[in-house]
Amino acid sequence: MKKIFILPLILSVFIFSCQVEKPSKKDMDQLYKIETEYGNMIFKLYDATPLHKENFTKLIEQGYFDDLLFHRVINKFMIQGGDPDSRNAEPGVMLGEGGPGYTIPAEFIDTIFHKKGVIAAARQGDDVNPEMRSAGSQFYIAQGYVFTDEDVEKVEDRINASRLNKLVTKYIDEAKNVAFETGGIIDYEVILPEARKKAEEKFKEEGYFKLPDFKRQVYQTVGGIPHLDNAYTVFGEVIEGLDVIDKIAAVETDENDRPIKDVKMRIIKL
Repeated sequence: MKKIFILPLILSVFIFSCQVEKPSKKDMDQLYKIETEYGNMIFKLYDATPLHKENFTKLIEQGYFDDLLFHRVINKFMIQGGDPDSRNAEPGVMLGEGGPGYTIPAEFIDTIFHKKGVIAAARQGDDVNPEMRSAGSQFYIAQGYVFTDEDVEKVEDRINASRLNKLVTKYIDEAKNVAFETGGIIDYEVILPEARKKAEEKFKEEGYFKLPDFKRQVYQTVGGIPHLDNAYTVFGEVIEGLDVIDKIAAVETDENDRPIKDVKMRIIKL
């Protein structure tokens, strides 16, 4: 089985600090607590992502997360946990493949994005998971750092390059399918430039991606992980204990990003 994870940071990646908001009376019925030896984090789950909220609530009520580890930690990126195989795991064992045996449909909401402190679902990669379905129990909490104008531009360039490459791949696959169906010969010296030309024309038609102003402002003041937006479902938010994220993210880790000293969790409903 392939490991369930979020894509690692590539050199200049992104993250940030989140303002603590006072929970409303409505939110008070939806608060949960992650207990760790580094302190506690109070969080809420979003009504806008009902499938993930229902699933996470069910697992918490079952005590599913008790004594599980934050098994993958990358400073200035995120802390990840929720693998049932991490309970009582031997030191140094690579983790990240466990789960409850099911996945959840993606729930992407454009106004819910990767600011510091959000809780999002890990998942398998696009090559085996083109629908971007979420893992049943593994999740991560965004850390990150505050972005500059240059950082934001790099993110936009990266996203646009990815869009263009996906279009090129799409048109290459279409040309190959036509060749197979007609019994023709696949001439990559012809297919590649044609696919590239079609992709560039489509890319210009769709327009260059730019971060919306409301996201840009948050990423440049609070911080976040913008390159993960609309790729991993965000379904909750830490509203108290953001410093605990930083403490856990700073622990010593091995070559697999697993903390040398286990970081256990317990999640309860308040």
